[in-house]
Amino acid sequence: MDATPPAVLVLPGPVAKDAVAGLCAEVRALLAGGAAVIVVCDVAGIGPPGLAAVDVLARLELTARRAGGRIRLRDPDPALCSLLRFVGLRLQVEGEAEEREPALGVEEEVEPGQPAV
Repeated sequence: MDATPPAVLVLPGPVAKDAVAGLCAEVRALLAGGAAVIVVCDVAGIGPPGLAAVDVLARLELTARRAGGRIRLRDPDPALCSLLRFVGLRLQVEGEAEEREPALGVEEEVEPGQPAV
C-alpha cells in the first residue's frame, strides 16, 4: 500500500502576527483536496521559542483540525517542545510515536482489592 506523503509547510523565522492568516490559509489549501490529512510544519527556522511561536502553532493546529487534518512538527527545538507541553498544546513531532487518547470504558482499580470507580 502506497501512502500519500504529507504536505510540508516551512515556517520562516520569527513569524510576524500579520503573516499568521496567510499561513492558516496555506494549511487550509494543503488540506482542501483531501489527499493529505497531515501538514508537516518545518519549524527549524522559526527562531527562539516563545509564546508567539506557540500562538502560531496553536492557530495552525486549529485551522488544520477544522479542515479535517492535523499538523506535525519537523525539527522543533527541544525548548519549543517543552514550552508546548507546558502550555498544554500536544502536537505530534515527526519521528515520535503518535500519542493516543486512552480507550473509553477502561476502568482501573484505585487501590488493590478495591472496586473500580
